[in-house]
Amino acid sequence: MIFCVVLFLFSCQAQSPEQVPLNYDKALKQARGTSVNFYMWGGSATINAWVDGYVAHSLKDKFDITLNRVPMDASVFVNKLLTEKQAGKKKGAIDLMWINGENFKNAREADLLHGPVANKLPSVTHYIDAKSVAFDFGFPVENYEVPYGKAQFVFIYDAAKIPTPPNSFASLKTWIMENPGKFTYPQPPDFTGSAFIRQVFYATTGGHEQYMNGFDEQLYVEKSKAFWAYLKEINPYLWQKADAYPKDIAALDLLFERGEVTLNMSYHQANASNKIMEGKYPDTVRTFVMSGGSIYNTHFTAIAFNSPNIAGAMVTADFLASPAAQLSKNTPKNWGDFTVLDMAKLDDKSKKAFAELDLGVATLPLDVLNQHGVPEIPAAYLTRLEADWLRIILGKK
Repeated sequence: MIFCVVLFLFSCQAQSPEQVPLNYDKALKQARGTSVNFYMWGGSATINAWVDGYVAHSLKDKFDITLNRVPMDASVFVNKLLTEKQAGKKKGAIDLMWINGENFKNAREADLLHGPVANKLPSVTHYIDAKSVAFDFGFPVENYEVPYGKAQFVFIYDAAKIPTPPNSFASLKTWIMENPGKFTYPQPPDFTGSAFIRQVFYATTGGHEQYMNGFDEQLYVEKSKAFWAYLKEINPYLWQKADAYPKDIAALDLLFERGEVTLNMSYHQANASNKIMEGKYPDTVRTFVMSGGSIYNTHFTAIAFNSPNIAGAMVTADFLASPAAQLSKNTPKNWGDFTVLDMAKLDDKSKKAFAELDLGVATLPLDVLNQHGVPEIPAAYLTRLEADWLRIILGKK
């Protein structure tokens, strides 16, 4: 009998972190005095400052959690996790990660995430409409991601230079040809560059509805002909005649600041307002969306399968989804990222605070963005588009 009890205790102690389910109350107790490694895209100084400042200070003050922000592209840390999984590494370095789209799909299919977890967090269960975050680029979330924010694609221009910007992809093509060298887009798979070509794909192939039921090879091959023709047609008129593309959105932003290109873009509806506040853009800069639609997405956080601090990651993910953090993040000077919260679920004080937010002079009103919003394409199409762009447009095999 003693042997059986000892064996039972040993087996419990030997369980790996991902095998030990935690509720939020237990996580809250275990998280105190710990450190959380938050892996996230680090390409925005504004976002980095918000995480290092408001988020880190709040976690320390409220929960005695030390936050370590680790800048890394999502595809890189997903590959890191995959390598650790294949090597049987039970304890890694990643606790929480900022993730969505094809990176989430790849991580979920490879069993790289701890969960389900979102349905255990009070900020999610109390303030977020579960149906609105049930899918990520068409892939079921199943509580393996925690909602973090919403973004929508916009184009950026200086009204002092372009009084009437093109409002469709057909008129954009005309504008590009009439203004050679004044437009380009980041090279996919850069997130913004990839989003731009997805917008073009929708516009040149008959809209988004036909792609919402999963990947269809025959449909893709047939419809994409018009899409590739569009991109090839504008290529000679792009910045540097498309001999080079900006490597990322930061490089494109710099070209716009210098006036080398006069139309910019962002998958962050408040980006232009942020830049005006920072003094990088003149106050005549504005944003617009195409009449045919503007893609939007929800982005999330997720916990690594071999996180050394699941409790701390849970508390951090819950805090990031809380009304206080969401309000701070929605404030343009901090980030301007739209909230994932359901306003109907908030108390009157919180509703009033969100309603009174000044979203910035260059940020389109929420009703305009909602009116033109179209859902993201399923992840399988996204992956195919990025791979084919490299082969067909850039000439890489």
